[in-house]
Amino acid sequence: MKDLGELMKQAGAMQAKMQEMQEKIAAMEIEGVSGGGMVKIVMNGKGYCKAVAIERSLLKEDEGEVVEDLIAAAINDAKSKLETQTAEQMKSLTAGLPLPPGMKLPF
Repeated sequence: MKDLGELMKQAGAMQAKMQEMQEKIAAMEIEGVSGGGMVKIVMNGKGYCKAVAIERSLLKEDEGEVVEDLIAAAINDAKSKLETQTAEQMKSLTAGLPLPPGMKLPF
């Protein structure tokens, strides 16, 4: 029974760390860039766009399609960076924890 008590204590500590990690991730700001910096997107850790910056030279009537493509690319860049940073944060949290391959936290 002593092992069960220790396991429960570890689970409680893990839950507290998980909550702290989720708050840290939510507070992150990630910048996605495309077009060599002509379009920048700032995304928070929850995946919501906070800001968009478009170089003024792109705001010409015949550049609409290019701007749309660059915005999509910048969003995708930010999302990819967010996923990478989130995975790194979670990896540090679960270091040494014997999780099955492919299992992701939070569930």
